[in-house]
Amino acid sequence: MKIKFTKGSDNIFKDLGLPNAEELLAKAKLAVGITAIIQDRGLTQQQAARITGTSQAKISDVVRGNLDQFTIDRLIKMLMAFDQDVRIELSPKPSSRNYAVMTVATA
Repeated sequence: MKIKFTKGSDNIFKDLGLPNAEELLAKAKLAVGITAIIQDRGLTQQQAARITGTSQAKISDVVRGNLDQFTIDRLIKMLMAFDQDVRIELSPKPSSRNYAVMTVATA
């Protein structure tokens, strides 16, 4: 039995046809970074909430990927509260591509 599959892009949200796919992917990557810091430091959600100036419930939402209520700016501020530098870099899109993209990269 042969299994058919379709190669997707690097953005699952785009593959699913969701609007604002680039923003959704950026928010997801920022949330992964926040979650990794919490885990790496062995913090409870309550401790993470105190550090970031938010509630435990909001930290729980970030960790579970419930990001509808969060802006990219708010997630960046959380990362900065964890003493993370955040760099935003602008560059012209290549002429070979018809659209601009937003990406989040970690060091």
